Amino acid sequence: MLPRGRPRALGAAALLLLLLLIGFFLFGGDLEYVRPRGAAALDGDPPADRGGHNLSDCVPPRPLPPKCELLHVAIVCAGHNSSRDLNTLVKSVLFYRKNPLHFHLVTDAVARNILEMLFHTWMVPAVGVSFYDLEELKPQVSWIPNKHYSGLYGLMKLVLPGALPPDLARVIVLDTDVTFASDIAELWALFAHFSDKQVIGLVENQSDWYLGNLWRNHRPWPALGRGFNTGVILLRLDRLRQAGWGQMWKLTATRELLTLPATSLADQDIFNAVIKEHPGLVQPLPCVWNVQLSDHTLAERCYSEASDLKVIHWNSPKKLRVKNKHVEYFRNLYLTFLEYDGNLLRRELFGCPSPPPPGTEQLQRALAQLDEEDACFEFRQQQLTVHRVHISFLPHEPLPPRPHDVTLVAQLSMDRLQMLEALCRHWPGPMSLALYLTDAEAQQFLRFVEASAVLSARQDVAYHVVYREGPLYPVNELRNVALAQALTPYVFLSDIDFLPAYSLYDYLRASIEQLKLDSERKVALVVPAFETLHYRFSFPSSKAELLALLDSGSLYTFRYHEWPQGHAPTDYARWREAQTPYRVQWAADYEPYVVVPRDCPRYDPRFVGFGWNKVAHIVELDAQEYELLVLPEAFTIHLPHAPSLDISRFRSSPAYRDCLQALKDEFHQDLSRHYGAAALKYLTALQQPPGPA
Repeated sequence: MLPRGRPRALGAAALLLLLLLIGFFLFGGDLEYVRPRGAAALDGDPPADRGGHNLSDCVPPRPLPPKCELLHVAIVCAGHNSSRDLNTLVKSVLFYRKNPLHFHLVTDAVARNILEMLFHTWMVPAVGVSFYDLEELKPQVSWIPNKHYSGLYGLMKLVLPGALPPDLARVIVLDTDVTFASDIAELWALFAHFSDKQVIGLVENQSDWYLGNLWRNHRPWPALGRGFNTGVILLRLDRLRQAGWGQMWKLTATRELLTLPATSLADQDIFNAVIKEHPGLVQPLPCVWNVQLSDHTLAERCYSEASDLKVIHWNSPKKLRVKNKHVEYFRNLYLTFLEYDGNLLRRELFGCPSPPPPGTEQLQRALAQLDEEDACFEFRQQQLTVHRVHISFLPHEPLPPRPHDVTLVAQLSMDRLQMLEALCRHWPGPMSLALYLTDAEAQQFLRFVEASAVLSARQDVAYHVVYREGPLYPVNELRNVALAQALTPYVFLSDIDFLPAYSLYDYLRASIEQLKLDSERKVALVVPAFETLHYRFSFPSSKAELLALLDSGSLYTFRYHEWPQGHAPTDYARWREAQTPYRVQWAADYEPYVVVPRDCPRYDPRFVGFGWNKVAHIVELDAQEYELLVLPEAFTIHLPHAPSLDISRFRSSPAYRDCLQALKDEFHQDLSRHYGAAALKYLTALQQPPGPA
């Protein structure tokens, strides 16, 4: 759901102001400001006093572009980790921006899949996104040997003038490891200082790399003085095309590679070699627009006050672990945006009309029709909430899917993270898990996985973050996100507080093959569910062991004491003796855990919070004539845990239960409209009291 104003953003803004004040006292005005060597003074550049101090507060700011001028930003992004970095970079840009933006993203297939979903669900007003295929551009740079850790992707900025739309005249180019501390329009305003011949705006390199002699046999590429850093670039694309940029850089690179084995700093080496040969092409930018935190950096000479800083560039392989006198300040600034609630950035640009994000107008109309006096307003509002979704939040490298392969699909929130390690031990196959987290919790989750030997070793588990917004848990939306990202032909629709039998993954694949299931036969394989009330529990290794625990009272059929109708149709008495799969009939409130084809019906997203969410899905399966087959050797066991907030509200609030009943009524009405007379048998469920999920 789009926020209706800005008030919630004040807390983060106050935090940033506090950080800037801390920086002011931390720096104390005792740091030398040195204009980059070889950089001509720009009109409006801060003058230096005799002590070399930056007097930026004494100089009027440069005029910004008109507030409705569209600013263009190009970024190269490949893979899972870079996609997370880009998310943080974009949050820092959006926090300060006052202009419409268009991001031009050069991506591989992984990053495009992630970022398309992220921007689509983010729904930020006055932000456009275009994607460009890295694979199509690779041949233009793949001939260049590169020793930089960015690999082939680090050379892609060279081809931007040819890759971006031919009518695009100017663009800001950014690395994914930069953080903004100012309005990007101020950077765009520096285009006004270009002479007629200048085509590239860069900040001087803030290390001695290009001066050479850092170690024995150190031989850098040619550069003008200290050279320039390409983490932040202003490109006059129109002039670059007229100057024959594509031919120019290729000729220079070819010549230098006759005597140099490879690039060490990727595109930066080639940009600098071209500038060395054609120094009139470059417009040196004030160093505060690219404060470089590399090893052996001289960045501390660039600023004297926190207010000077515009862009922080984490251009060391060590990233946040780099050594710098003021690294704690820089790290806090970065972490502020890393954990900042991205929902707060959905604010409108006042006085600057722009096309709304797709779906926004329809959403706003639906929200306007809600009655805030309605007792179920909270449910209605939650159903209309559009959650930001960051799929494949961590690196995910699945094996090629096999014909009968099965993905375990589940959802969870922060209080269920402790289940993940046990689940990974029980289920060796692929998993697709949706996590309902805040931006800050997403970083805690990342650290949790990195600290776990069990979780960090698994590359076939896909984690998808759905960012938290609203008072009710969007359980079915989470399930749909995880289900949509499953890559195998079949899925096991489970819950995070269940542990499957150790052999279940292999048994399910064998059963699918033996039953000769295919897309023509609609079958849902039922996995019988049990529960224990013991926190310490010896998990059965076979059906025989499970039956012994059942007979001794250590196990029960799931929800036997609270909601027996939820699993009674599975017919546990028959399952005890069964040797082959057997068919069961749908009954009201049946909610088994099932294995179905990946293209099965999705969960009904109207069911939020607690109650009837799985029941409605099984009704939909039955309405579409899925057979329900119980597997005789399959089982999964629910472990005890503290009740969720939503189940507590369900149990304590009659109004909550009344709203759930209203949702059930609406569901049955929609079912009747869709399936006609065939849906009449489900109307009996309307007479049942509200039940669990």
